[in-house]
Amino acid sequence: MRRMPRWGMVCCLTLEWVALAVWVGGMIVLSGAVIPAVFNTFGGQDSGGMFLTRAFEGYHHFVIGASGVLVVALITRWWSGEAQVVVRKSEVIVLAAMVVIAGLIIVVLHPEASALQAQAFATKDEGAKKAAFEAFFRVVLPIRSLYMVNLVLGLLLIGVKARRMLDDDGRQS
Repeated sequence: MRRMPRWGMVCCLTLEWVALAVWVGGMIVLSGAVIPAVFNTFGGQDSGGMFLTRAFEGYHHFVIGASGVLVVALITRWWSGEAQVVVRKSEVIVLAAMVVIAGLIIVVLHPEASALQAQAFATKDEGAKKAAFEAFFRVVLPIRSLYMVNLVLGLLLIGVKARRMLDDDGRQS
């Protein structure tokens, strides 16, 4: 069994929880506070839409960082071989699903949506503008759904970790 210093594992677990808080908390804040504030504050659809696009791009940077931290922490816990921080299959599956969904949004869907949004904002003809917005919203709808799936998976991962902590705590008594 490989041993990691206790302070190292404390740091690893702390970073893991912070990364989950950023991922899940960021989506809750964007969905529950930022989006409603933008649409209730900004005058036009163009400026509000561009602001939200930039806000989600910033969130994506945090998700990329959180993904890296979560994967490295999981590998570190697995490598340590310590029973207290054992990596369970359910944890790996949920995290892998979260990373794949985030990758799909960040690499494929968001850039396409951003391009369609820019095209819709740049178009002056009302008919073409309407068609461009329809194409944009056809891409945005699955993105919204995937964000919500990832939010639920993040909450599930928090639950899996909390359950592990409680299970481990009961075994140590």
